[in-house]
Amino acid sequence: MQHITDAMIDAAVSPQDAQQVLLEAFRAFGHGEAAMQERIRTEAGGVKLSTLGAVIPGQQVAGAKVYTTIQGRFTFAILLFSTEDGRALASFDAGAITRLRTAACSVIAARHLARPASRRLGLFGAGVQGRAHAQQMAQAFALEEIRVCDPYAPADLAAQLQAQCGTRVRMCTQAAEVIDGADIVVTASRSTTPLFTGDQLGPGTFVAAIGSSLPHTRELDDRALQRAACIAVEWRPQTQREAGDLVLAAPGLVTPDKLVELGALVTGQALGRRTDEEITLYKSVGVGLEDVALAGLAWKRLLDRA
Repeated sequence: MQHITDAMIDAAVSPQDAQQVLLEAFRAFGHGEAAMQERIRTEAGGVKLSTLGAVIPGQQVAGAKVYTTIQGRFTFAILLFSTEDGRALASFDAGAITRLRTAACSVIAARHLARPASRRLGLFGAGVQGRAHAQQMAQAFALEEIRVCDPYAPADLAAQLQAQCGTRVRMCTQAAEVIDGADIVVTASRSTTPLFTGDQLGPGTFVAAIGSSLPHTRELDDRALQRAACIAVEWRPQTQREAGDLVLAAPGLVTPDKLVELGALVTGQALGRRTDEEITLYKSVGVGLEDVALAGLAWKRLLDRA
């Protein structure tokens, strides 16, 4: 059984590759042709073990992602199986997969929920996920400016990100600076409380909130949820259990007609953005379908090159 490292994944799979295979996986899920396993967390002595998985017959793979959380640090691994004969195909270091798939799914959501002419990105949090989102959004949209708010960012972050994205980057200290005039807002922080008030969002803004998958933390307030015409999620059962943005919302605020699954969006079963003035949201918690689909692609690419 092959072990696939993060470096091997980065060499074999581009962000565009990730977006395409994840689009296909969510289409399969939307048509009932793939299945997911919800995240299960087990904790003792300050160590948390989390597992989640998926079965994707169209890709001929099934698998599980397992990871530890110790003092806020994650270590990821994936085990991939064949759906044809059940054999174990490969194990993976899954840091690269986690980075790629989260941003790729935000881009997929943005293509249905953001305005095509979006030019300004507001970014809260410039860690691994924040930078990955900036890069993939800059490739997907003709961005003219990226505004970043991260009190822990290194002094040379703006220069680094500008070189990686090919787009002007401006560091900001206030939420209002980031949001003012932004077409797309990405929240990729470790914040436990809302980063801004929903009243600050301009008409037509698309927000991708990806920083938390815990029921007691949130990056968006009730006003942002209330103003949103559409809230897209990867999978209702897991999101409604894990996403503090929704779990902590006022009763009745997130109505069934407002909440749509990504699989329904990409298959056309649900509408995305309907007008230029609508505020739209995407709340990600990370689901097993994403990890297994991307692992399956990486394994196939490397097998073909062997």
